[in-house]
Amino acid sequence: MGSRWSSEEERQPLLGPGLGPGLGASWRSREAAAALPAAVPGPGRVYGRRWLVLLLFSLLAFVQGLVWNTWGPIQNSARQAYGFSSWDIALLVLWGPIGFLPCFAFMWLLDKRGLRITVLLTSFLMVLGTGLRCIPVSDLMLKRRLIHGGQMLNGLAGPTVMNAAPFLSTTWFSADERATATAIASMLSYLGGACAFLVGPLVVPAPNGTSPLLAAESSRAHIKDRIEAVLYAEFGVVCLIFSATLAYFPPRPPLPPSVAAASQRLSYRRSVCRLLSNFRFLMIALAYAIPLGVFAGWSGVLDLILTPAHVSQVDAGWIGFWSIVGGCVVGIAMARFADFIRGMLKLILLLLFSGATLSSTWFTLTCLNSITHLPLTTVTLYASCILLGVFLNSSVPIFFELFVETVYPVPEGITCGVVTFLSNIFMGVLLFFLTFYHTGKKFDFFLAPTNVCFVSSR
Repeated sequence: MGSRWSSEEERQPLLGPGLGPGLGASWRSREAAAALPAAVPGPGRVYGRRWLVLLLFSLLAFVQGLVWNTWGPIQNSARQAYGFSSWDIALLVLWGPIGFLPCFAFMWLLDKRGLRITVLLTSFLMVLGTGLRCIPVSDLMLKRRLIHGGQMLNGLAGPTVMNAAPFLSTTWFSADERATATAIASMLSYLGGACAFLVGPLVVPAPNGTSPLLAAESSRAHIKDRIEAVLYAEFGVVCLIFSATLAYFPPRPPLPPSVAAASQRLSYRRSVCRLLSNFRFLMIALAYAIPLGVFAGWSGVLDLILTPAHVSQVDAGWIGFWSIVGGCVVGIAMARFADFIRGMLKLILLLLFSGATLSSTWFTLTCLNSITHLPLTTVTLYASCILLGVFLNSSVPIFFELFVETVYPVPEGITCGVVTFLSNIFMGVLLFFLTFYHTGKKFDFFLAPTNVCFVSSR
């Protein structure tokens, strides 16, 4: 990738043979002038259209997260409208990590065919998935199968929107903008999932018994009509983004913005072998995959988990929304900070995970008030859960930069593909366990975030 942009001198390694992979952060971030041939007057050129490309990709990631998290925040309403069981609700969220099973095929496509072809295929899968959910049928069994099929197709779009952000930032942005661009592109998927916590409970009324204020209008037909309105709206937005991407989404700029964008990378096979044999990378990958994967699955069924604690569908939605939005805002701010101060990524991650461990412990002890006798109030529930989401979600762009810098010159899409694949394995394990274990007891899965944050911070 990018070899056609560069000369033989540019493709020489930026480090001498005696320097190990642990110094990858410096030779990717500095863009040392010594590595450039004397005839080249500057480090590269950036184009204003890079922001349009970032906007289109970020919108696609946003809607993919929104569609993935459609059902978790309205699980009580979906049960009444379509006859979903707890197993169905968990499986609807589980289609996200299941969609990562062909992750390596999308990584290969991104490496060989570039960004445009991969993004077009991803958006087309989303069009098919959201359209499948909108097919009007009266048979509830068939309707449930169509909804599951649509969620599966949307899950297949996950590998691209979660993996390609660092590749896009390296391809289009200069060295002092890469972390910020990576944060925006990667955080918008989480923001889409957060908006599902807001849109679902506000548009779709809760069934009788969970929200007394809406009890008079919460008939089954009315709930079903409101859910279908959400499905049609999501389908329309996906079609608009697909049309815009089809009209304009160039694979790369005419000239590379930096040495890193112009340099030759390892082949797909060599990249995978290097990643799997790099112990340092695998340890960092596990530190990312375990807590972020478990938390993503846990937050996706937050309404289901908090129902035994007598938390309403609307309150669970607001808790999930603000926890992810706070993480997105702090994550972009952290990434912008990291663009100017290098060598502090590990310290930033340690501080974030320490805060996440304390917040998750607070949340767990509060929810287990029958054992700890701590007061379970709206303020403590909101504060502890939102802080947990802020600390964990804001670490995502910092991790992505650390991954890419650790294993350079492995292509960014392959690096992040392996990491997100591992993350979705842990998310799938949690949701699978929830599907067959959940008994409705109040303490189910309250301990999961605390355990994984503590282990990863160590």
